[in-house]
Amino acid sequence: MHTREFEKAEAKLKESQGKTWDEMYPPEWYHKLTHITMPKSGLLVAESLGGEINQLKNQRVWIMIFPIPFMEVESSWSRAVALQAPDGMTPEAFFDQMHEMEMLDMTLPFSVQTPQWANYVPLSVNYTKRVGGQYFGLGRNNAHCRASFHLATHMDGEVHFHSGGLTIGETPFEKWFGPGVIADISEFVSDTSVYTPEMIEKVIEVKKGDILVIKTGYHKYGWNSPDSDEFRYMIRHPGPSPDFADWCLKMEIKWLAVDCVAMEHPMNTIQRLWHPKTFEEADQKLIEQYGKGWDEIYPLDKYYQDMHLNLFPKGIIHAENLGTDLAKMESGRYYIGCFVQKGMELASCWARFVAFKESE
Repeated sequence: MHTREFEKAEAKLKESQGKTWDEMYPPEWYHKLTHITMPKSGLLVAESLGGEINQLKNQRVWIMIFPIPFMEVESSWSRAVALQAPDGMTPEAFFDQMHEMEMLDMTLPFSVQTPQWANYVPLSVNYTKRVGGQYFGLGRNNAHCRASFHLATHMDGEVHFHSGGLTIGETPFEKWFGPGVIADISEFVSDTSVYTPEMIEKVIEVKKGDILVIKTGYHKYGWNSPDSDEFRYMIRHPGPSPDFADWCLKMEIKWLAVDCVAMEHPMNTIQRLWHPKTFEEADQKLIEQYGKGWDEIYPLDKYYQDMHLNLFPKGIIHAENLGTDLAKMESGRYYIGCFVQKGMELASCWARFVAFKESE
């Protein structure tokens, strides 16, 4: 496709190595090496790195790459990061400590079977190239994907509900990680029920500025679970009490995450109109719990999409659809990271969510 550039490259190779391109890189040998031998050995390749890479010249660092766990495709967007020893600590001691850390993956598999919120666009995969279909078998597998960003495990950015807010790519890198807690409140919640700040504080001490991951237990009804119940997961999951957003502001929560399809109670969204029978169930449960109906406790002009409309303008965003290792994680303190793609125009984006815990 670029014969002039090839001629320049071959001339440079002859000058430096005394060989033509095909002598130095026999096509079939080179293709087998890079596309068969290396992948089979587990040696993979990340491309197009940048960012702060110039700050890491000729240094030993702890490197991590966090691809979206696509189940059907051959490549994935990733967030690549490097960790360095803090001041006063040798690289060797730092690496030894990192080896002792347990890293837990809270990200759902990303598949054409993964449900998206409500009426959003589901994932479709179009395979555009196959290994054996071009260049005498020297081709590659490639796919194009189309989907809503509200599919599987994802982070909602400020601009998703606040037009003057930051996009995902504009959000400072430091926003995405820090100390936090897992709060397992699964024993206190049920279908369409309400959870409260008191429930969170009953299972774990939350400190100001923490990242908060709420474990309702509803991850077990996700698409990839033996107990899968998609309607229960999507429409009947529990949600926050009316004072929850104010409590998050008081605690200066860095960001929130939850193991069901939405941080909102589904009956504070359009689901209320689409599923009137479920709304009746939630309304009755609220009356039994608080002695008041839904519209008394959650007047729509104040609480419709409360966790989005009232928190995003104040910088408290959230992630949805966490799961996987979260199923075995207990309430406790962790170091939590959201490794999201740096999409400069995006209101929301798929991400890899992990928690670090010192090995016992």
